[in-house]
This record gives sequence, structure tokens and C-alpha cells, in this order.
Amino acid sequence: MKLEPVIPFEPEPAQRIPEGPGWTSQIKWDGVRILAYFDGCELRLFNRRRRDRTLQYPELHDPSSWCNASSFVLDGEMIAFDRNKPSFHEIMKRDSLRQPERIREAAGRIPAVYMAFDVLYCGGKWVTDRPLAQRQELLASMLKPHPFVRPVENEPDARALFAVMEAHGMEGIVCKRLDSTYAIGGKDGRWRKVKTVRELLAVAGGIAIRDGGVGALLLGLYDTDGRLIYIGRAGPGRIASAEWRRLLREAAALAVPGGPFADLPDRERGVTWIRPEVVVKVRFQEWTPHGTMRQPVIQAVADAPPGACTTAQPVYGG
Repeated sequence: MKLEPVIPFEPEPAQRIPEGPGWTSQIKWDGVRILAYFDGCELRLFNRRRRDRTLQYPELHDPSSWCNASSFVLDGEMIAFDRNKPSFHEIMKRDSLRQPERIREAAGRIPAVYMAFDVLYCGGKWVTDRPLAQRQELLASMLKPHPFVRPVENEPDARALFAVMEAHGMEGIVCKRLDSTYAIGGKDGRWRKVKTVRELLAVAGGIAIRDGGVGALLLGLYDTDGRLIYIGRAGPGRIASAEWRRLLREAAALAVPGGPFADLPDRERGVTWIRPEVVVKVRFQEWTPHGTMRQPVIQAVADAPPGACTTAQPVYGG
């Protein structure tokens, strides 16, 4: 039976940690959502948008080395580390590769780890109608010890876990009902993500080159009327200088005569306007009274369409 890729169950953003019995919490890994499909013959990996990522992660290409099930569909997060902390920027270096020789080289330099947190299908049967607690027991029985595949652990004390995430500068937690079934293509409050930082997806509409050539991207979000609203300029965070210069060159190739923003402030002069096609993940401290980001830092180029960069997207932080 050929297993066709599905859209995974998504948690709802929340500002408060849910109270009461029946909840468990897990680390929200700062990585790429990946579903692993094995029909007994062939392993395939797909991201949340059902784009094939099998070649990008050779660490998982021998499913018999890390899972004892005859067939399966697993849900999890592919992560990579910068020193001892998961880094979205590092995993995007792997996820964006397409050439086999570059993938092999990167796999040795930036190892990826699959953090598995759910099972949808096992041994020829769909198990999405079982409660999460049962699916987690099944997942634990399926996985073998492996350096690049690890189960995501439960933590009953969500507040304590959140405090640890804040202390280590990590992204946040996901709280889940232990009785929740898995809703393919769904998104509801039985799973809730609580972030420690303010974070959003923004689309670039211009380039501003500063003295020394560091440069910054002018960023915006689409409002409910489809207008691109300016939210500030941002430079690189942990993005390496060579990679940042390459991003600026690629963005400059999208140059257009006029700016795409509906409300660009007068002070923004001397920029190169570009078609709003480059989407980035941005972290920032807070919103200013003028509706721009305070201390924004670009984390990485994001695998998302410009239409995802809206003023309605949830932005939460600690």
C-alpha cells in the first residue's frame, strides 16, 4: 500500500499554559516538521506542506535501523544544533539543499536529528483515532535506540518546562491533551503552543545597504485588505556573513522600480525595492508604538509563501 502524504495536525497558538488534569507538555523544537512514511519497501519524508524531503536527510534512509514496525507514518521535528541548542538556521542549511553531493557533505558537517512525537499509522493500520496517550506508548515500543532518531519526552509540569525553555533561550512548549485523537489536516485547542519569544514570518520588500556592506531587509506583513504594511528593517542574527551576502544578492535580483509597501515612512530612502517573494523568520523584542519591531533579528530564510506573512498571524512571546 502506497502511503500518500497528509497535512499534519497543528497546535493552536496560545498565550497561557492550560490548567487542569489531562494535559502533558513537550519541548517545542526549533526545526522543520517532517512526517516519515514507510510502506514496508520505501521510506519517504515530507514536510508539513507535503513537499518531498527524502534526499535531504540520509540519516533516516535505513528505517530498519531505528524502527521495528513493518510499516509506519510518524510525525516529528527535524532539528540541528548550534553548539548545544537547536537552531532553525542550522536545520534550514540542510533543508534547502537539493544536490546529492552537497547533501552528503552537509550531513557530515551538520547532523540532523529526528525528534519523533507521534504515530499515525503502524503495521498496516491507521491509529489516528486512538488517544494520544496510547499513540505515545505505541511510538515508544516502535523506536530503536539510534543517534539520529529520538522520542520526544513528556513533562507533566508545563510551567517548569516553560521556565527551562526561557532560561535557555529556546522557542517554547507544546501542551497536548492526553485523550486527543490525531486530526489529519486539523488545528484546534487540544494541542497548544506557547512561545517564549516573539516571532513571525515576514516578506522582504526592499534592501538597504549600510556602511561596510552589511545591509538589511525592509520587511512587511499583508493586512486584511491585501496591502503590504511596513514593520521595520532587520539584519542577520546568526546567519554567516557569506550566506547573508548571498541572500542579499538573490534578493537584489528581484529589483523593481517602485516600492511594494503601502505605508513606507519618509525616512526610508536610498533602498533597492524588490518583488515581495523572499520570506524570512524574524525574532524581536516587542512592537513599538509606531507598529514596527524593536530589535528584530532575521533567523533564516523560511520555506513559506509570501501569503503566509499576514498581520493576522499569531505572535506570542515571553
